[in-house]
Amino acid sequence: QVQLVESGGGLVQPGGSLRLSCAASGTIFGIYVMGWYRQAPGKQRELVATIISSSAMTTYADSVKGRFTISRNNAKNAVYLQMNSLKPEDTAVYYCLFRREWPREDDYWGPGTQVTVSS
Repeated sequence: QVQLVESGGGLVQPGGSLRLSCAASGTIFGIYVMGWYRQAPGKQRELVATIISSSAMTTYADSVKGRFTISRNNAKNAVYLQMNSLKPEDTAVYYCLFRREWPREDDYWGPGTQVTVSS
């Protein structure tokens, strides 16, 4: 079992910045991906960014490329999302994901943290 706790959400003005953190605990082993998804009211949950534990290879949604940066600290079992130049359309609940790829495929989700971008 893996437990995830997000922090860093809040209310910011357009153009502002936030840094989200996700700390994982429990059975951390194997090859895994950590990342961030978000869900706005009335919309489907969508990928924001992911990072592979072993290689640090990253992926980003087109809507956040150049503005958001995902990073990790494997020793701390943590992943971070630096969000700059925030827009109102970034408003959503942001969820941390732990996805084990090997030796067994398992997904774990955090409870989410609210990000609101508004003037």
